[in-house]
Amino acid sequence: MGVRKRAAADAKKERRAAESKSMAKLNHIPTSPRKMRLVVDLVRGKDVETATAILQNATKHAARNVLQTLKSAVSNYMQKNQDGVSERDLIVTEAFVNQGVTVKRMLPAPMGRAYRLRKRSNHLTIVVDRKKETAATN
Repeated sequence: MGVRKRAAADAKKERRAAESKSMAKLNHIPTSPRKMRLVVDLVRGKDVETATAILQNATKHAARNVLQTLKSAVSNYMQKNQDGVSERDLIVTEAFVNQGVTVKRMLPAPMGRAYRLRKRSNHLTIVVDRKKETAATN
């Protein structure tokens, strides 16, 4: 590695260390991305305490995976930033679902035919950060 590349890589590491936000990623979840996005849209932009309550009471099966990933992101934040922040002070800044691999299977159909069955998966990413202090109004 050249000197300039090493310097750029070191600068990038320092910037990441200075950021307070933390993320958690769960890959290859065997749920379709469309179903997972319905649940993720419920918690995006909410504080962690409210998001946890929403996910614990959600009836969708995907809420379990989102709750697991959210807890992991909070844990990552607590380990990275030793500043004694409670869950009330954290907010879900980013939450998104990307499409994973699609496994293709065949189902038997009438008259010797076969129908294609696509088993979809997704990748879930959740980023948490401390709430920004808003300026006091008047």
